[in-house]
Order: sequence, then C-alpha cells, then structure tokens
Amino acid sequence: MSDIESKLRQRLSELRAEYDKGQEALQGLESQAANLRATLLRISGAVQVLQETLGDEVEAGEVVAGEIAASTPPVNGHAAALPPAH
Repeated sequence: MSDIESKLRQRLSELRAEYDKGQEALQGLESQAANLRATLLRISGAVQVLQETLGDEVEAGEVVAGEIAASTPPVNGHAAALPPAH
C-alpha cells in the first residue's frame, strides 16, 4: 500500500467517525427540540386555561396562549393551534 493510499484510508476513517459523531449529536438535539416543543405546548395550554378562568383580557406585556402556539413548531407533525385569548 502506498503512502498516499494509506493517508487517504486514514482520512476516510476519520471522516466516518466525525460523521457518526455528528449523527449522534443531531439525534440528541432533535430529541431535545421535541421535548421543548411538548413543554411549550403544555405551558400554552395552561396559559389559555388561566386566561379563560380569569375571564379577563390579557394585560399588555403578558404572554398570550395563541402567540405561543403560533410560534411553536409542529409536534410530531401536528401544529399547535390554540384560539386567541379572550
């Protein structure tokens, strides 16, 4: 085996290891993102329930459940659709 071929094989091995490491990192981040989306959806639901319970308009500067839902990416392919606050 020539010196060049040996270097190429070594580089190929390094790149495969980097790729595998990147795939693992991506899977971890996707899992974290899914968990965060689910948490945000639960929080937006709680905000909506409290707003409806209070029956009041939301004060300026407070979070509106509809705004949270609109800014939350889909969870498992389903959009988080909440009606606007009363």
